[in-house]
This record gives sequence, structure tokens and C-alpha cells, in this order.
Amino acid sequence: MTTIKTAGRRFVHSQLMIPVIALLALVLFNLFRGLAINDFSFFTISLVVNNIGNTVLSGNIIAIINNASEVAILAIGMTLVTACSKGQDISVGSTSAVAGAVFVSILLSNPMSLGIIIFAFLAATLVAILCHSFTGTLVAVFNIQPMIASLILFTTGRSIAYWINGGATPVVPADHSALWLGQFIPGSPVHTPIYLVIICAIVIFLVLKFTNLRLYIQSVGINQTAARLNGINPVRMKLLSFMILGVCVAVASVIAVGRISRVNHDNINLGIEMDTILAVAIGGNALGGGKFSISGSILGAYIIQALTTTLLAMRVPSTDIQAYKAIVIIIIVVVASPVVKSGAVKLWGKLFGKKAAPVSNDAS
Repeated sequence: MTTIKTAGRRFVHSQLMIPVIALLALVLFNLFRGLAINDFSFFTISLVVNNIGNTVLSGNIIAIINNASEVAILAIGMTLVTACSKGQDISVGSTSAVAGAVFVSILLSNPMSLGIIIFAFLAATLVAILCHSFTGTLVAVFNIQPMIASLILFTTGRSIAYWINGGATPVVPADHSALWLGQFIPGSPVHTPIYLVIICAIVIFLVLKFTNLRLYIQSVGINQTAARLNGINPVRMKLLSFMILGVCVAVASVIAVGRISRVNHDNINLGIEMDTILAVAIGGNALGGGKFSISGSILGAYIIQALTTTLLAMRVPSTDIQAYKAIVIIIIVVVASPVVKSGAVKLWGKLFGKKAAPVSNDAS
């Protein structure tokens, strides 16, 4: 019993409490909906043959995991930026268009080969890092709020992509192997973006585990002056967090290009910045900086996509989906607020006769 109480207290204090509860609520809702209509196809996973003859996994669960890939990857970088700079970069969709335009431009200017694909990706990554380093410099050196600083590329990024494209919408040939990045590697039944999310998650978890990056970023986000007095360079940490976000943007851009086999500067990853910020918030991270949870943000991305897929399965008109999403997300964010979490901790303490520790804004 003591073990259960201890585990319960830890869960109530955990940043993963809200995303786990939200995900369980969606699963239970779809289970009860299935019971009501006697249809459990929402949870069905099957093997089908796609339009190019490959046997692949299919179903709503697979669609959720696959379609959330770009947001999940961007949420990794956005979490670090939020924790360190106490703000959000709203230009990730626009800079994704720029990186995608560079990627496709190099692909179409050279004969198809693995070396060219790697070179094109590295070039797109470099461009994305430069874009976000520019925003990071405004934030770290000139103390401009991240959302204001990123407005520059938010408004001009797609115009830059238009210029790189020469005013056209270049199309990658259907047989080009670069499209595997957004679709399937031949012989694999799993969408490539799912692999890319796993790779990005493993890399960032290893970096945070074997370096002091987590400690430094959280220290800067909690108290920049104290961090500086302890030998941590806040400018360097903020710039580094924006550069990591640039790498995430590049990966998300090549996935988006692979999905649709073209770069449409007006539509590629349009509006993705809002879903990314919401994923960070739903993941239990304080949007005012400080303590952060990468796993929570990734889980938040899947929750957003699960909610969208659930609404589509219920045949909610596409024009109404954003309104329903807004209502649910407001509920989740309010429940995740420090006030509500503090009340939950106090209630847990009363139920089990333990005095609960207060919940700070940095742990929300």
C-alpha cells in the first residue's frame, strides 16, 4: 500500500500526469464509442498493399503515429527553446518551407543518388540552423521576446521559399528515393517518419543523459542571473537551443516534402507552429520556461493527432474540427495549470494523510 501511495504522489507531481491522463481519456472515449455503435475498427491495425505494391501497416493508430511525426520532431526543439528562453518560436512552419525549398532545389539540380540526398539534407539543415540562429541571436543577445523575434521569419520565410523556388512549385519525380523520407522504405511496412521520430528522440535523450545540457537549459530558464553566476553562459545556451530547433525543422521539412513530393511554399507545414506549441503545453511543460519534459512534448503531439483522428472518425465536418480541438485543448491546458495541479496535490495529501508539497510554476 505504501508503494502505491508513493507512486501516486510521484505521478501527481510528474510533468507526465496531464498528457498520460489526456491520452487515456481519448482511448477510453473511443472504447466507449465503439461499444455504443458496436464498431471497434478505430483500434484495428492491418496489413494492406499500397499503390506501389508494398505491404504496409494501416489503421487509425498507425495514422496517428505517422501523421504526428512532424509535430513530434518540432516539439523536441520547441521544448528546449521554451525552457531556455521562456518563449516560443512561431516561425517553424515558414522556415520549414525555406529548408524544404533548398532540399528540393538541390535534388532536382543533380542526378539521383544517395550522396545527393544526404548533401541536400545537410544543406537544408544548415539553412534551417542559420534561420533559427538569426532568431536566437535576437533573443539571446538583444533580449527580444522569442515570439516577437520569430515574427520576422514567420512573415518572410515563405516569401524566401518562393524566391528559392523561382516562383514555381517544383515536383520531385515519383520514383525518386528521397520520397522514402516521407513515405516508405521499400520492404518496410512502417512509415519512414515513424523511424525518424524514434531516431530524433533517441539522439536527444542520449544528449540530455550524457551531457549537462538539461541542467544548463533549465538553470537559464529558471534564473538566468543565477545561472550566469554559476558559470553558465545564457547566450550560448539560448543560441544552442534555437540551433537544435533548426535541425528539427530540417527533418520535419524533408518529411513534409516526401509526403507530397513537392514544395508548395504557401502550404507546406502551414499552421504547424500552433500545434507544436500546444504539444509542448499539453506535455506538461511551463511555457514560461524552466523544467521541461521531452517525452511529455512528444506525447502531446500524439494527443493532438489522436484528437484530430477521433473527430474525423466521428465524421465531424473538417470546418468544425478546429473548434472542437480548441475546446478540448483549453480543458487540458487549464487542468495542467499550476493552480489545478497544486489543488490535486493537496487533495492527494488529504486523502492519504500526507502533507503535499506545493507545485511551482517551473514544474508545471
